[in-house]
Amino acid sequence: MTLFVGRKKELQFLEDEYAQDRASLVILYGRRRIGKTTLIKQFIQEKNAFYFVATEESERENRRNFQHAVSEFTQTPLLKKDVLLEWDEIFSVLKEHQPESRKIIAIDEFQYLGKARASFPSIFQKIWDQMLAESSVMVILCGSLVGMMVEQTLTYSSPLYGRRTGQIRLDQIGYQDYGLFFKHPELINTIEYYAVTGGVPKYIELFSPDPDIFQAMEKHILSRQSFLFEEPVFLLEKEFGETGTYFSLIKTIAAGNRKLGKIASALGLNQSGLTKYLKTLQELDLIVREVPVTERNPDKSKKGLYRITDNFISFWFKFVHPYRSYLEIENTEFVIKKIKDQFRSSHVSFVYEDICRQWLMQKGLGDSPCIQMVQAGRWWNKDVEIDLVGFTENQEYAVLGECKYTAGPVDADIYWQLMEKTKSVHLPDTSQKHYAFFSQSGFTQAMMNLAECQDNVHLMTIRG
Repeated sequence: MTLFVGRKKELQFLEDEYAQDRASLVILYGRRRIGKTTLIKQFIQEKNAFYFVATEESERENRRNFQHAVSEFTQTPLLKKDVLLEWDEIFSVLKEHQPESRKIIAIDEFQYLGKARASFPSIFQKIWDQMLAESSVMVILCGSLVGMMVEQTLTYSSPLYGRRTGQIRLDQIGYQDYGLFFKHPELINTIEYYAVTGGVPKYIELFSPDPDIFQAMEKHILSRQSFLFEEPVFLLEKEFGETGTYFSLIKTIAAGNRKLGKIASALGLNQSGLTKYLKTLQELDLIVREVPVTERNPDKSKKGLYRITDNFISFWFKFVHPYRSYLEIENTEFVIKKIKDQFRSSHVSFVYEDICRQWLMQKGLGDSPCIQMVQAGRWWNKDVEIDLVGFTENQEYAVLGECKYTAGPVDADIYWQLMEKTKSVHLPDTSQKHYAFFSQSGFTQAMMNLAECQDNVHLMTIRG
């Protein structure tokens, strides 16, 4: 059985919708492997629920499969006969089954129905308006192809626009819940595991724990027979049908080309021609465009940098794809050596910054006063970079911080460096400044003495 971890807010939202005294139509979408089906199955446990998975077959075959599934659910043997009914006729049987009780109808991979028959969203809109909207039913339409799901169910041009009573875009599991996937998380370095798998449940389940993370990589990623060896290629093919430009874009960003101009130059393309591809990758939650957290108009900022948001995809393009020729002849020893040389300094250290930002947004700083962030991110200009800058509402408090994933404890020189960097950040005069230092190896006595003397200096140790 697939392990269910986290998703408390999403599960509570579904429960609240289920408790409503009206028909509900919830759109659940997100990229592949993210745990949508697991969330649905967790939610419908011990409820009166009909669950159906659409396939990439023809519309007729999907309708036949749907009819047989309804027959099983409603115990209506006539539906099993060779006569194939229309969609509204099948839904009518489903609706009338146990009409006195609240019923859930969950259709997974919904986008395949619209892909097989372009008019299907219109067909379902008519079924909803004329049959389900006034009934005691909760409908969940779930899909993986993000662009297609948005087009079929959420955009203004969609026939279903305005019908939904709620939507959930399922994102990756946060680091705070990561240890829940393992029986004995204390036996592994969860930070380094998270740096490889990210918060994608399927990747976490496939990347089995091993005290030596490099042995785990060899078994579950670098082996040509392993599921994860070709995963990024499969993911892009499924989402886009072709990998060409998208693959090249991610590869270029992984190589350190983060500005739009540098990406275009590396690919030999015009910047304007890349915009739609970059936007699509952002919608899929594979990359993000970051600007310094203090920018007032992020969309118009010229300081935008692109970053891969999926830790596994980033890891794969840094450490697997460049050495495919070695892995194809099973020379993993050479590749593992390359990974060991760079893994912590060029990969884990950057993921650690994200973990610290997650921690700050979730827990805030201090008890008196309680400093709860509403925004946190990186800050940089031409000469200076700060790992973490966060604000409370109305920027009453500003938190500036550094995140260090190092072998030894963090010394006081980091504090003085941050004080110097802070001079470059333009903050409101009314903002009360606090300074946060995150370390996975603790702090020197000098640093602890310095923090003890100042109420606005905070030391946090986050270990894997």
